Amino acid sequence: MANGLSENTFAEPNSGDRAAVDLEERNPTFRSMDESTEQQWREIGRQTRDNQSGTPIAILEMLRSLISVVDGFAIDQLGHSLQTATRAERAGADEEMVVASLCHYIGKAISVANHPRIAAEILRPYVSDEVYKVIPTHQDFQGRHYYRYFGLNPESRSQYSAEPWFELGEKFADEWDQTSFDPDYSTESLEHFEPMVTRVFAKPKAMI
Repeated sequence: MANGLSENTFAEPNSGDRAAVDLEERNPTFRSMDESTEQQWREIGRQTRDNQSGTPIAILEMLRSLISVVDGFAIDQLGHSLQTATRAERAGADEEMVVASLCHYIGKAISVANHPRIAAEILRPYVSDEVYKVIPTHQDFQGRHYYRYFGLNPESRSQYSAEPWFELGEKFADEWDQTSFDPDYSTESLEHFEPMVTRVFAKPKAMI
């Protein structure tokens, strides 16, 4: 044909070609960020938003995995998490605090050693700053009940006494958390908390 165009130039692409085009449109093609464009980042943002619905599912799976973590306690760590959340809910805590109570040991699914900070950072984009601050520090509040056995300061919580969330931290540690290793306590199921988990993790308050 004239002008260097072949008869196939405007032909409908076959299914393989269409798939390649669709994949390229869906997935940015840059190999380093300094080559990226605004359009590509907009597409990344769109896909990130579309995939957000999977976050509550992932959280619930991590929580379920805690059933295999016992580490010498009277109940497994899923049971402890459920019991803590149950106590928080029955005490009238708001939904974010109930979910944070449920998730405060979720870091143990990855690493026991720094589980408070793992849990806190998972929660951070989804809850208030006050609720967030309670979680990475909860071990220092719990310390009043056992730190002396390890040669640590049982009053480590005092370093946070001027913080606006200090009272909530004490309530969480003393009334809901440290009491929740009781195999005879009437504890709500994970299914009971699923709607709360879904609502709290549905959309981040901010991207960090």
